[in-house]
Amino acid sequence: MTAPSAPHTSARRARSPASAARDAQAFVDSHRSESTAELFGITELCKEFGITLRALRFYEDKGLLAPRRINGARVYTRSDRARLTLILRAKAIGSPLAEIKRYLDLYGNQGEGRAQQLNFVLARTDAAIAELEKKRAQIDETLAELRVINAGCRRQIELRSRGGKPG
Repeated sequence: MTAPSAPHTSARRARSPASAARDAQAFVDSHRSESTAELFGITELCKEFGITLRALRFYEDKGLLAPRRINGARVYTRSDRARLTLILRAKAIGSPLAEIKRYLDLYGNQGEGRAQQLNFVLARTDAAIAELEKKRAQIDETLAELRVINAGCRRQIELRSRGGKPG
């Protein structure tokens, strides 16, 4: 008897990424029961959040997500889905991945670090608000200066068009 694993392995490599994703999703679906109804496949999450498979794998490589694997297929829990929501929200406001990881790691296994998370977010948002308010003040100053220059230029053009001498 010959081992069927060699042809199977090469056939597996020859499948398209779309085919592999469909197979993985079918596998996840087949393992759902009442107790595991909150499992998600990689394709399912990507579609829901409008991100690529590559992005989701990148977050996994960076330690932000740690899906379970069933026969090699990534299976995401409700907790993984919630973490992905937080990752994407934090990215949308400009948080670097290292900071996002730190925030997620503060949570702990059972939520024991929730108070630490809240304090971390409070400090982070206070700093971001202060920085943005400073930038806004600088922008307001620059706009005021540009308006003065603009008004002066308009006056000079108006004087020239009337035949007067510029001041």
